[in-house]
Amino acid sequence: MGKIKVVEKMPGNHIQYEVEGKKIIFGDDELSVNLASRERDFEVSLDICIDSENGIVIGTGGKAQKYAAQVVIPARRYDVIEDGVDENGEPKEVPIPIPFDISLCTIILWEV
Repeated sequence: MGKIKVVEKMPGNHIQYEVEGKKIIFGDDELSVNLASRERDFEVSLDICIDSENGIVIGTGGKAQKYAAQVVIPARRYDVIEDGVDENGEPKEVPIPIPFDISLCTIILWEV
């Protein structure tokens, strides 16, 4: 496992964050997201915003007022293994998920 890729979209002050294993933690432990649990068979993008009460939230709706970061989780990857034969006698291939790797994720930081 490596480090998350970081892109500073805008110069200046950025939201405080920390990466621990498969999680990213924003602020002073205010918002914690297990990125592995958000991995899907398609790319997932999480919008991290500052709300009207200066809290940190996921999403742009509700009280969200200032865009702070975007976390991009790439689509789940698979290995394919042969597992016996199918009804036609052909090798049967089974997709096996490759373990989550945070180094494939990206955090894009906006000025806050």
